[in-house]
Amino acid sequence: MDLGLRDRVYVVTGASRGLGRASAIALAAEGAKLVLCSRDEESLNAVAQELGGHENAIAVAGDLSQEETAGRLVAAANGRWDRLDGALISVGGPKPGPVIDITDDDWRGGFETVFLGPLRVARAVAAGIGDYGGSMVFVLSSSVKQPVDGLATSNGLRPGVAMTAKTMADELGPRGIRVNGLLPGRVDTDRVRELDAMSGKGEKARRDFEARIPLRRYGDPDEFGRAAAFLLSPAASYITGVMLPVDGGLIRSV
Repeated sequence: MDLGLRDRVYVVTGASRGLGRASAIALAAEGAKLVLCSRDEESLNAVAQELGGHENAIAVAGDLSQEETAGRLVAAANGRWDRLDGALISVGGPKPGPVIDITDDDWRGGFETVFLGPLRVARAVAAGIGDYGGSMVFVLSSSVKQPVDGLATSNGLRPGVAMTAKTMADELGPRGIRVNGLLPGRVDTDRVRELDAMSGKGEKARRDFEARIPLRRYGDPDEFGRAAAFLLSPAASYITGVMLPVDGGLIRSV
């Protein structure tokens, strides 16, 4: 299937590693042009070169918790290609831990990173998309549907982002802008490996999770990236306001 992504322009945040990087690779493979963002400038530049350099991808290092970053990303897209078709909005996970151990400062920091940062990008991208319409996808978490052990901050904040995205789908639909979310479960990224290691169970943590997943394995980042590329693409032109699990069946609710 041709996803219709050739020469369309997307912002991809969290693009230096994990799910953001996998999504950028999948979009570039379909011919999309990309503005890549993360705080890790060296790794970000390496990803941009991997995807073909300035012809196909430009790196704009920045922190989404800083208010000016979102505007810089939109300006970079319009400055290089004079077009913007949407965004894949991915951010790092907040500090892990149980509710009673997370400090007020940790909650505030998580809110800036997980909620306000992505919202700023979404607002800027929505303003920068032309009359031709577009698509935005928030990378969220299975915690939108059910709590994840040891990730109280994510459990508290991700559902709020999901409902905000759903509201944006209502508000932006008349302009032809679709807004969706992806809910990864246990995808084999550095972040998930770190969380498994922090459990104190070693390799048993992974085996325990795999036993709860109907497909009996962790996902590959490339599998997530392909789902992201589809949902952003014109091939998904009648899908909006959806929170799509990419979790091998881990989430038990419908």
